[in-house]
Amino acid sequence: MTDLFSPYSFKSLELKNRVVMAPMCQYSVERKDGIATDWHYMHYVSRAVGGTGLIIIEMTDVEPDGRISDYDLGLWSDEQIPALKRIVDACHSYGAKVGIQIAHAGRKAEDAEVPVAPSAIAFDENSKQPRALTTDEVKGMVEKFRSAVARAVKAGFDTIEIHGAHGYLIHQFHSPLTNKREDEYGQDLTLFGREIIQAAKAEMPEDMPLMMRISAKEYVEGGYGINESSEFAKAYKEAGVDVFDISSGGEGPIGASGRPGTHAAYQVPLAKAIKEALDVPVIAVGRLDDPKLANAVIGNEEADLVAVGRGLLRNPYWALEAASALRKTTDVPKQYTNGF
Repeated sequence: MTDLFSPYSFKSLELKNRVVMAPMCQYSVERKDGIATDWHYMHYVSRAVGGTGLIIIEMTDVEPDGRISDYDLGLWSDEQIPALKRIVDACHSYGAKVGIQIAHAGRKAEDAEVPVAPSAIAFDENSKQPRALTTDEVKGMVEKFRSAVARAVKAGFDTIEIHGAHGYLIHQFHSPLTNKREDEYGQDLTLFGREIIQAAKAEMPEDMPLMMRISAKEYVEGGYGINESSEFAKAYKEAGVDVFDISSGGEGPIGASGRPGTHAAYQVPLAKAIKEALDVPVIAVGRLDDPKLANAVIGNEEADLVAVGRGLLRNPYWALEAASALRKTTDVPKQYTNGF
């Protein structure tokens, strides 16, 4: 029977278990140059020592003004490759595989002097007014994603995740709430995302899986739901996405049409729905810190992988603790065997 500690493989990605470290921004690039620091090295490598199967490096941006804050990671320059490669190599030495989330914050770029977006619509009354990208700039943005993915491949990552969720730039393009364009990118709301996916695939080894995080549900008046997200996810799958990382929300201030769940596993039904609608591997995320619950999500075939966020922030050795609690076999570093 498949469980949280069953191996998982897809294309060239071979994982020792189904525990994924969700990408979580550290806001720790003190020099504001986008280059990973010793903090990032210790942060990620400790989770590899702690038994995590797949570590997804936090949102890493394709240009300086694409960062949420100036303290975020970047991959717009070759100078940013070595520090990431150092992390990847160390994680590999402890048995973990590593992905990286490639992104652009769009109108949610807090430190950009003038953020960019599909349309000139601010996130809220306290946010900067973005300007709409020209058609040529949108095409140029696709190339920036392409270049960032090429650098990630050079850094030795095992998989790439395109960030199409949480109200960031790709999400802004495929949401009718934020895309009011009249050009080709307004007529087809998935065009920008599909072009990025195709550009990424062109830079990746053929057997390397491409992941994409999407918000499967919006929480504002007039926002889309699971039916609409299943449709645009289908377009992204046809463009080349292999695995979907299912989250929700982030597109605007919470409205009366619904609120994100606060209960455990509140996003799992969304992951299950996408999995069934598209017949595609999915990652479930959202308050899955309880090992028994995470194990049940896998055992019940609601998702193929489980991403843990807060639990892995609190405890780098969450996976080892989970295996112990579930009485599952996993590789414990010989130095720590007396603890387990």
